[in-house]
Amino acid sequence: MMGSASAPPVLCYHRIGGPLELGVTRLARRVFERQMRTLALSGWRTLTLQQFAERLKAPAGAPDDAPPPDRREFLLTFDDGYASLADHAYPVLARVGFTAVTFLVTDHVGGTNTWDARYTWRRLQHLRWSEVERWLACGFEFGSHTATHGRLTWLDDGRAEEELSRSRDTLVRRLGQAAGRALAYPFGAWNDRIVRLAGAAGYQLGFGGVAGDGPPLALPRVPVYLWDRGSVPLGLRQDAWGAAGRVAARVANRCAVATTVMLRVMGGRRR
Repeated sequence: MMGSASAPPVLCYHRIGGPLELGVTRLARRVFERQMRTLALSGWRTLTLQQFAERLKAPAGAPDDAPPPDRREFLLTFDDGYASLADHAYPVLARVGFTAVTFLVTDHVGGTNTWDARYTWRRLQHLRWSEVERWLACGFEFGSHTATHGRLTWLDDGRAEEELSRSRDTLVRRLGQAAGRALAYPFGAWNDRIVRLAGAAGYQLGFGGVAGDGPPLALPRVPVYLWDRGSVPLGLRQDAWGAAGRVAARVANRCAVATTVMLRVMGGRRR
């Protein structure tokens, strides 16, 4: 049985370095590097997906005086799989002894972010499979961000199933069975129907937005946006600033619905 009481925090980054954007998902490399170095020097450590899953399991018959779990551990995740991660994020993590899970938009691996609204002058490049395989061999992990980054809750069952299954099949074929274990819902959007479809597709862990409610396929994460520039990300702070940061992240996550609306309108015009 799994529960949320002992779940370690989960951070979600998107872009590190690279060109400036009109949106809020890019974090400067120097800020990211300062955060990771501070966390490492303060005794924080990152978890693998397997370790994270083990933390979710409710302890069976643990004595009342059992020591509390180590609170200085977290799961570090990246959404979308931009190519700049290989230049500005992964080397930093390797130097401080951290690892991470990157959720890939599998139809766009090696391509550009044509699935997104255009927030930069030029389209952004995604990681190539050769880069993914290189960093996989270095201990980094990868999972699904669906096939095309569609907002699953706005899709019918057939299209949602196809987004989930095609992405997982590609990952397992290219990277091995472990890559089909975890999923990050695009825009953090999920509901009971999507959770059911994700489980049927073979996923064991699913990560949403700040408002996840704890079950293994509806886990919360705290996004790190451009205003989160402190040495310790707001999602790991337990003070008033941390609480305010989670509220701001939730608001920004909800505002992402505008991107979906924009893409739908533009798609309709192209047709």
